[in-house]
Amino acid sequence: MKKVFLLGGIALALLAACSKKDNTPAYDAIAQFDKDSAIIVNYLKTNNITASHDPRSIFYQIIDSGDVANKPTVTSNVTVKYLGTFLDGKTFDSNDSIKFDLNRVIGGWQIGIPLIGKGGRIKLFLPSYYAYGPGGSGSIPPNTVLLFDVTLKDLVKK
Repeated sequence: MKKVFLLGGIALALLAACSKKDNTPAYDAIAQFDKDSAIIVNYLKTNNITASHDPRSIFYQIIDSGDVANKPTVTSNVTVKYLGTFLDGKTFDSNDSIKFDLNRVIGGWQIGIPLIGKGGRIKLFLPSYYAYGPGGSGSIPPNTVLLFDVTLKDLVKK
């Protein structure tokens, strides 16, 4: 009989523990986006960088527009050289030549890379929403603003 009461007590404790609400605040994409945008604006101002602002709210600086008659679309297969850094200048990734379908990468690249043509170079200042968001990725913490320096080496339109 003691075992039945003990097992019943454990079951009730487990049910009570499962029914408790998590006090972690819900992820607010709009608030995070506003915070990230303010961080980028401050970074640009502090570093005296003139950048454009896309209506979808990525910031970018076209270093070389490249062949403007030969720009990729989001469905293109592209080859790029890139350097990815945090705003403190620390590199988290780079590649001298990587080929991929543009529609299979982070949103910031899908928006930014088509702004330049073959041979062009762009700096993308990305709010976390257009990078790796609340999940982060590898060495990139959640909700992190990122900077990418991308050169479009080649493209194949589909």
